[in-house]
Amino acid sequence: MLTLKDKPIKVVGVIPARYKSTRFPGKPLADICGKPMIWWVYHQASQVKCFDSIYVATDDNRIQDVCRNYSIPVFMTRSDHPNHMARVWEVSESVSADYYICVNGDEPLISPDSIQTAIPKEKCEDLYFGGLMRELTDPAEVLDPANIKVVVNRFNECMYISRMPMPYPKGTLGFRYLKWVGVECFNKQALDFFVHTPMGVYEKIEDIDHLRFIENKKTLHLTEVASESLSVDTKSDLERVIQIIERRQGIHA
Repeated sequence: MLTLKDKPIKVVGVIPARYKSTRFPGKPLADICGKPMIWWVYHQASQVKCFDSIYVATDDNRIQDVCRNYSIPVFMTRSDHPNHMARVWEVSESVSADYYICVNGDEPLISPDSIQTAIPKEKCEDLYFGGLMRELTDPAEVLDPANIKVVVNRFNECMYISRMPMPYPKGTLGFRYLKWVGVECFNKQALDFFVHTPMGVYEKIEDIDHLRFIENKKTLHLTEVASESLSVDTKSDLERVIQIIERRQGIHA
């Protein structure tokens, strides 16, 4: 159990993983250097020492079987969840914690240090939703609608999220594009708010779950990390991840 400011805080890691991805079916089980992608994500998350427990949350028996083969704790959820936050919420109904750290099941490159950064320095009694962002340096990544772009104010509070590049560079090129990284931190209040609040107009338009908070004037706290994390949305993303992991293994060999 993590202790912050002399108070024990329970932090649970949750890795949502679904088989029926529209663009990449079976994605969590995709082979990366001899092991399924879900193993790589769990391997990274398991190095975060402050986690009291970590679960893969899935509704698919194939993913459950693979997790059990690798001795990965797995939590079977309902099959009708519309998004990953609802799946994390179901875990929170059974597993009590002060914070739930969601590590997306398609982030095999995420570093333990980055995950640790998402955990607040103190317990929050009000609704709390935090996340990570990183700079986009590849123009192709900026244009890719699969990469969620964020704009924050000077307090690192999220002002808007979009699949389109933003802001528009009319007045100056002196800014950086920032991307949402697939690590999120919720307390129970935030998860309850999400599942009991109807989808908003812009959430429907952009197909971005996080906009439900912004449309209801709830603050999203973002922390920038230096990361080469790459979410695997397509098979070309998978090929890039394999190349990076092979390079890392070559360095350590």
